This record gives sequence, structure tokens and C-alpha cells, in this order.
Amino acid sequence: MARTREFDRLDTVRAAREFFWEHGYEDASIAGLEQVTGLNRSSLYNAFASKRGLFDEAVQSYLDEIVRPRLAPLEADPVAPEALGDYLDGLAAALGRAGSMPADNGCLLINAAGAPVSRDAEVARVIAEYRAELHRAISRGVAAALPQASTARRDHLADAVTGLVVAGFALARTASGEAVGSIRTARLLLSGDLDRD
Repeated sequence: MARTREFDRLDTVRAAREFFWEHGYEDASIAGLEQVTGLNRSSLYNAFASKRGLFDEAVQSYLDEIVRPRLAPLEADPVAPEALGDYLDGLAAALGRAGSMPADNGCLLINAAGAPVSRDAEVARVIAEYRAELHRAISRGVAAALPQASTARRDHLADAVTGLVVAGFALARTASGEAVGSIRTARLLLSGDLDRD
């Protein structure tokens, strides 16, 4: 019986994750969360203590099921030389696929970074750790792709690529073409094509 409740909880968190991702924390109403999860207000509060409790679990689900699988090739040992290029190509494709969650809604955590919920110290910590994790993975990808480059060049490229990825996530909702363009610029930086212009 506990196993059934666990699966129900996972399904509930995933449904809430999609709702928060689409609407943001502040605009995600309890009525809307009731509708998408199929649970009434009292059941949600009994299970998660608060809307914030549900949001926290949704964020963890987002990291574990959406972000980290995409970053996994950049966390491998060793990292393949093409891993970062493949990551960027996949991200550009996802942001350019109309109707997909990334294309329509960008990144749940980057969206939260620009919303009032980010003033909460715990949310701010999670966002900062997410950006650090992203930067660390990208740094590993740059090092694998450009092993002969100087440490300073690799560090600058990792900073630039991370910034362009974050910009792509931030632009996805309102300017999908520019979001994809940001990721493609990161790809060109990595390949050195911009250096030849």
C-alpha cells in the first residue's frame, strides 16, 4: 500500500511541476493545482504542508528528471569530446520545438530566479546551486572539447557558454528565436567559428 502512495505522490509532484513550470510559483493557484493533481486542497496540504512544500518537491523533481539527465554526459568520467556540443544541439532543438515545455516555458529555475519567490533564502540557494551545477558541467564539457586550450581560455568559454545557456532559458517564453540563437552562439563559440569572423 505504501508503494501505491509513493507512485501517487510522484504523479502529483510531476503534475504540479508542469503547472509551476507553465505558470510560475506566484501565479500557480491552489485551484489550478487541485485541478492538475486531482487532489483537493486539504489533501495537498496534508501531503506537502503548503504550496511552497509542493513547489520544493516539484523543483527537486525538475532537477532529477529534467535537468540532470540532460547534463549526465557532461558528468561522465571521462567526458566525451563531443558531449558539450551534443548538449547544446539538443538544447537548441528543445527550445525550437514549438509546443514543448522548454520552448514554451524556458527553465523552471531560471524563471523562478526572476520572480518574487527567489527572495526566499532557500529558493535563492537552490537557484544558485543549480547555476553552479550547470557551470561545472559546462566547464567539464569545454575541457573535454578543447584539451589543448589554456586554462584561462577554457574558463572564459565556460563562463560565456553558461551565460548564453541561461539567456536562452530566460528568453524562451517571449522570444523563442532569440533563445535558440543564444544557444547556437554558444555552439559557435565552442567550435571556434566566431573566432574566424
